Amino acid sequence: MAPVPIEGVLVLAAVLFTLGFAGVLMRRNIIFILMSIEIMLNAAGLAFVVAGSKWGQPDGQVMFIFILVMAGAEVSVGLALVLRLFHRFRSLDADAAGRMKG
Repeated sequence: MAPVPIEGVLVLAAVLFTLGFAGVLMRRNIIFILMSIEIMLNAAGLAFVVAGSKWGQPDGQVMFIFILVMAGAEVSVGLALVLRLFHRFRSLDADAAGRMKG
């Protein structure tokens, strides 16, 4: 089995990160924004794993586990906010958050 070139995987991670960043900037729906953030976190995790494999260290995999834990926390808090916004405004528009006071 031939090894995968590191440059190709890093380009893939950069493309995924760019797509996620574009999704965060262009979308108004909070669910799509959360999914775009997940894509960005997975791209960063992929870059960490590739960097760790290049130097033969497990640090990249440890960082990826940390990113997965952080993504789980982000999803739980994000979905709680989504439910609260939907309950209050009957919309998942990100501009509705600007109308909240408190």
